Amino acid sequence: MKAEGTMSKSMYDLVVVGAGPYGLSVAAHAAAQGLTLRTFGRSMESWHAMPPGMFLKSEPWASHLSDPEGAYGLDAYAVTRGVRAEHGVPLPVDFFASYGDWFARQAVPALDERLIASVAPAAEGFELRTEDGESLRTRTVALAVGVLPFMEVPGPLRGISRQYVTHSSHHGELDRFAGRDVTVVGAGQAALETASLLTEQGAASVRIVARADRLKWNTLPPALDRGPWRSARAPHTGLGCGWRNKLYADTPGIFRRLPAATRERIFDSALGPAGAWWLRERFAAVGDVRLGQRITSATVTGDERLRLDIAGPGGTTVLETDHVVAATGFTPSLERAGMLDPVLRGALRTVGAVGAPEVGGLFESSWPGLFLAGLLTAPSYGPSMRFVFGAEYTAGRLVKGVRQRLRSGARGGVVGRPRTGAKATVGA
Repeated sequence: MKAEGTMSKSMYDLVVVGAGPYGLSVAAHAAAQGLTLRTFGRSMESWHAMPPGMFLKSEPWASHLSDPEGAYGLDAYAVTRGVRAEHGVPLPVDFFASYGDWFARQAVPALDERLIASVAPAAEGFELRTEDGESLRTRTVALAVGVLPFMEVPGPLRGISRQYVTHSSHHGELDRFAGRDVTVVGAGQAALETASLLTEQGAASVRIVARADRLKWNTLPPALDRGPWRSARAPHTGLGCGWRNKLYADTPGIFRRLPAATRERIFDSALGPAGAWWLRERFAAVGDVRLGQRITSATVTGDERLRLDIAGPGGTTVLETDHVVAATGFTPSLERAGMLDPVLRGALRTVGAVGAPEVGGLFESSWPGLFLAGLLTAPSYGPSMRFVFGAEYTAGRLVKGVRQRLRSGARGGVVGRPRTGAKATVGA
């Protein structure tokens, strides 16, 4: 590790910012192509941060990280652990996090677990600064920062101390809530599984508050081998069964070419909140489920509890609770990508009401040389980019885009600076 404030003398081809499934997959493909590469981030950070007892919602065969030869899939790691990764059998999240660490050791050279504090434009590319002050230069950047920067908390709960309000992603342990009253906001897997775990781990009272008027549950996945007729009617995909899911899973490039209004509608509605089939029986122990309701205000009381005003079909009710866990997902707004220099962030074209950055055909943003992966690309490429499954589609194409951009720079173009007086060109 370099001393604080020092400058790396090397000019890299690519720096990957982030070490989750997308960042590690991009780094594996870049390394295989012989690019001069640095990868920064804490390996599988958000996955290691999940509470013990959580399970992977996706099928094992849809949960591979991507390397060019397909040598380091989840099934290969399971063999090293003496575990069978079987269809219809959920795997623990901590097993998946350990798989990502193993993938990094096999396929990603010299992962640097420091975080990147800033990404700024510079001559011939970008200047990045690590959390401890090292500065380094690169011709291209792949921003694959996962979901943690984009946590969504309902407006009335924002600004309240973490003593009283947290996001579900804040919790590696839930046992501190034993004997306490906890309100979980949301109707998706994170909310339903968090409420179940809180109940199982001794919280005195647990309730769900959700805007949805009913809970949705995924069904038990059918067998992989169902015969040609049943398979044709509802094909398996990495996002679930059905032809619509198959379109999302197999053709993100076609999704990107849909009219902007159509993409936004699908982004808002497709593959919405739902609980896993294997959680439903456990969730039955959560006795207080308040649907069709939303929190309109929240204040801390004199006895250090949280007073919630909740609007529902029957009017407004008042609830006091010790703590609220907002399991309300993530919003890929460019404004939340705080590591990007304000000049760079302000120059990027955006898509959709959430203000996500526009992404071209090889995952390049409107600023030449800045590539994006993961959740930030979901408004452009569709629902698969919200899941590990999308890493396979992304990684090879993004690295192809990096190589094209490097060749363009070698012919005299300036990487990392839009053309004066015109919008930057993104990949076709």
